[in-house]
Amino acid sequence: MIHSPYIRKPASVQSVMLAVLLALLPGVTAYVMQVAAVVVVNLLIATVTALVAEALILTLRKRPIAPALSDLSAVVTAWLVVLCFPPILPWWVTVLGVLIAIVAVKHLYGGLGQNPFNPAMVAYCAMIVAFPSLMSQWPPAGQIDFQTQLDLVLGGARQLDAITGATALDAMRTGLRTSGASVESVLQQSGTFGAVGGRGWEWLALGYLAGGLFMLARRIITWHMPVAFIATLAVVSGIFWLAEPAHFAPPLFHLASGGAMLAAFFIVTDPVSGATTPRGKLIFAAGIAVIAYLIRVFGAFPEGIAFAVLLMNLCVPLIDMKTQPAVFGHRGSRP
Repeated sequence: MIHSPYIRKPASVQSVMLAVLLALLPGVTAYVMQVAAVVVVNLLIATVTALVAEALILTLRKRPIAPALSDLSAVVTAWLVVLCFPPILPWWVTVLGVLIAIVAVKHLYGGLGQNPFNPAMVAYCAMIVAFPSLMSQWPPAGQIDFQTQLDLVLGGARQLDAITGATALDAMRTGLRTSGASVESVLQQSGTFGAVGGRGWEWLALGYLAGGLFMLARRIITWHMPVAFIATLAVVSGIFWLAEPAHFAPPLFHLASGGAMLAAFFIVTDPVSGATTPRGKLIFAAGIAVIAYLIRVFGAFPEGIAFAVLLMNLCVPLIDMKTQPAVFGHRGSRP
């Protein structure tokens, strides 16, 4: 039940984006403490890049600069790009990814509120296709000191075998493709795993969950997309797990590993590139969860959320058209 007040003052873009940044802080804090503290440096590099790129493009378009920079939308995009990228990437890859998100995806389609695709997900897909080796270099959680992390970001020598390891999703996928391997044996053989998901990454999932609940409480987002995404991912992975538990990881593993919780509350809920009707939001988020799971388990990439989001972005016009609520006084949905 919704309590009063029933009429609220419209929220500004700045207030919404500030709330999103605040909601990301628990996840960022867990990232710093559990995985790689250098993510703070990456956030700074990405933020400066996004603001400079935004200002330059607006200057070329002869649009006001100050309102766009102060609304914090570019900062949110920059943070999401960083949180999707490996934390020990060279600085220039982060810069290039942010430029793609801001310049190519946001402004070439008309600016804020016009982009049909999620900017952070386009940046991720572009970088993993262009630089697959670099985008696969994830550090073992909490096992590399800050100075080494910083050197790697700023251009130090990259001794891959010494500084990187497989993510939980990649380790599980690779392990299960070994002849005779089972989920239980893979979990026992690798130090990549924690209690239910990737070691260290479980805390990130909890941080993003806390931030998502904060946004729900503030009514920054509605329940439709997070619930549909989490429930569908749990159900689909649960069906495969129940059918063959030796060869498919349980639902909790998929929810606590990779970018599932970040996606559920901060990626899938993008108000610009996602579906807008209540039923459409459920279909949109559920479709992302199904495609992401199929890519995780059967595809060439260990994480499929970015590709799933972009594929469902293509379907948004059709989803919204077919799920328009009925006009008052008429039966059925709008034609």
